[in-house]
Amino acid sequence: MPRAIDWVDGRIRLVDQTALPRLTTVDITGVDELIDAIRRLVVRGAPALGVAGALGVALAARTQKGADLAATADRLAVARPTAVNLTVGVRHAMAAAPDGPGAVLAAALALRDADIAACHAIGDRGADLLAQLCGPRPLRLHTHCNAGALACVEWGTALGVVRSLHQRGQVDLVVADETRPLLQGARITAVELAAEDIPHRVVVDGAGASIIARGLVDAVVVGADRVAANGDVANKIGTYPLALAAARAGIPFVVAAPETTVDPATPDGAAIEIEERAADEVLAGGPAWNPAFDVTPADLVTAIVTEERVWRPE
Repeated sequence: MPRAIDWVDGRIRLVDQTALPRLTTVDITGVDELIDAIRRLVVRGAPALGVAGALGVALAARTQKGADLAATADRLAVARPTAVNLTVGVRHAMAAAPDGPGAVLAAALALRDADIAACHAIGDRGADLLAQLCGPRPLRLHTHCNAGALACVEWGTALGVVRSLHQRGQVDLVVADETRPLLQGARITAVELAAEDIPHRVVVDGAGASIIARGLVDAVVVGADRVAANGDVANKIGTYPLALAAARAGIPFVVAAPETTVDPATPDGAAIEIEERAADEVLAGGPAWNPAFDVTPADLVTAIVTEERVWRPE
């Protein structure tokens, strides 16, 4: 599977995640195109959005500088509000702007490479933790949305943990929620698991808590779009019910995310802006609430695994 996002021949190349399971790529040559792709979820996933933000600044820096470049960067940074990585990626690339467009591109590509290394480290650290919490045996794991290679550059965060366990022969089954409203679990996570020959079952979102209550999984592992300073976690809508079910069942609820997803400037989950998407994603017409994310309180999180540490929020 190609990288979810990369720099190819002076352009940003994206796997079009709106077309999956059909695998197609699109080339982005301007920031307006990139902002549209971010809003339409052509590119999605917190780590991938961080790289997109940095590469978008690199595109803009070829023709803009000073206040014009800063204004373009500001528009890019708010294309989706909940995932902090997008802003982090934009700021990372902008820090190199005084040294010219070549330095901006070098900074963006360094962030891309750092994401790849971070995901592999998260996978190994998370696999070690789950083996410690559940025992060194094949595990039945539950995940939500898509936190795999296609949400990053390659390998993945939550699915990076699954991949690392699979390499060790320690995965019995993965339960993947379909993930409403855009079916990232059914269309994307399931595709990644099938490509790796990892045994899996897709379940409707409403069945997730029941699957846990019936004792059919050993642990829940998910990604995150923002982690507040106190350990509250924002992730795709539908994550919070899984955390409640895991707490009731007494099984681990583990969050896998890079350090860039931890936002010290956000004190707690109440301060996280929750993206509200268009009603027509869930209805043919009429009013609807369509929040894209929910917040899981820190006291329901067993551990947050990053490339640098295992954080057990108190």
